[in-house]
Amino acid sequence: MLLEIFLILGGIIIYFLVSKKKEETLPFKEGWWGKGQKPDTEEDATIRPFKVETTEEELSDLFRRLDQARFTEPLEDSCFHYGINLAYLRKVVSYWKNQFNWKKQVEVLNKYPHFKTKIQGIDIHFVHVKPPHLPEGQSAKPLLMVHGWPGSFYEFYKIIPLLTDPASHGLNTEHVFEVICPSIPGYGFSEAPHKKGFNSVSAASVFYELMLRLGFHEFYAQGGDWGWLICTNLAQIAPNQLKGLHLNLASVTNMGFTHLLSILLGRYLPGLFGFHEEDVRRMFPFLKKGLYRILAESGYAHIQATTPDTVGCGLNDSPVGLAAYILEKFSVWTDPEFRDLEDGGLERKFNLDDLLTNIMIYWVSGCIVSSMRFYKENIQKGIGTQKHEKLTVQVPTGIASFPNEVMHTPQAWAQKKYTNIVSFHFMPRGGHFAALEEPKLLAEDILQFVGKVEKEQLWTKKRK
Repeated sequence: MLLEIFLILGGIIIYFLVSKKKEETLPFKEGWWGKGQKPDTEEDATIRPFKVETTEEELSDLFRRLDQARFTEPLEDSCFHYGINLAYLRKVVSYWKNQFNWKKQVEVLNKYPHFKTKIQGIDIHFVHVKPPHLPEGQSAKPLLMVHGWPGSFYEFYKIIPLLTDPASHGLNTEHVFEVICPSIPGYGFSEAPHKKGFNSVSAASVFYELMLRLGFHEFYAQGGDWGWLICTNLAQIAPNQLKGLHLNLASVTNMGFTHLLSILLGRYLPGLFGFHEEDVRRMFPFLKKGLYRILAESGYAHIQATTPDTVGCGLNDSPVGLAAYILEKFSVWTDPEFRDLEDGGLERKFNLDDLLTNIMIYWVSGCIVSSMRFYKENIQKGIGTQKHEKLTVQVPTGIASFPNEVMHTPQAWAQKKYTNIVSFHFMPRGGHFAALEEPKLLAEDILQFVGKVEKEQLWTKKRK
């Protein structure tokens, strides 16, 4: 009888140990997102060159719609407190019609090599930039960079040369990258999924397949916004292939009792919860800097997580409406104090050519509706309910924490999800769109993170 009890207890212990080990990785999500039934024939894995092109008919249609736009007068002294300031929006539209040169911007877009390839039934668009020259004996490290909403692959155009040619920009030359920037399916020039259920794990699986198809069996990944979640999922799917994960946003979706207690007492007992002085400055008073800001900024997410097609229909039909919807986010997510300015501070950190180029990518591809659906696919089952949210990340992780990010996540919180944080830096300035706003700061942080991972060979330790 005693032997039987020991055998049963031993079996239970082994079961839980094995179960825990299995749950440390996330299953690769094999899907079919093309139209109709998946064909019996093998998918064409050809990688095809692609160029951004626009017809005269498309431009004529755009200018007709801009000319016929109906504007509403803003409230006096409303600045950006009611959304985009409509007087400033008129100025943007005037610039769009009379000064913005889309054909010139298309040339800018095409200065880097673009490609498309079919994965899981849909065309995946990506930019692939190799170093212009490599020092003798040095090889380029593949780096996957993933954008978010309402951004695009164009967000990385200012940081790409810093990473592929750091020597020409006064940066550390110890590591040089070849950069792969895909468009999330349903964004930009990647085909939108034709079936329900395409979420961040689906995107991570597609991008993992893309990297393997390009011949990269070991690589780094970097992301913010949805790129944070997609790259996190990629680290959970392929921890032995991902040498390092760098994030400029690291949200925690599973909040436990310790998190809640730190919100209540962290301002007064920061050391008890592992908070730094800068964490306290960014987080408290929590009602104002945490809860109220999230409530003020999450209305769009609720709409997009419930009925994206309804509001998306209007945005896809009106370039002015599309611009208003996107520009407002580039204002207040860059700096919440920009809400107090008539122009939303947009031209303090960006220029209109860059902002309108991003908007034009949404307009000419007609992707706003499918980009918004990504929220529904990821959130509709409830925050904290998905398997990936309950799994930790063991891949060496670097976090660049920008002060004006919509929600600050202290390292003490992030550590519970990302158990191998080797680099966490409070950045001196910058907000949500770090790669476009502060490309040099972000590039420097990526370079030092990769340097640390390579020097200490953290990825080889991870596999032992």
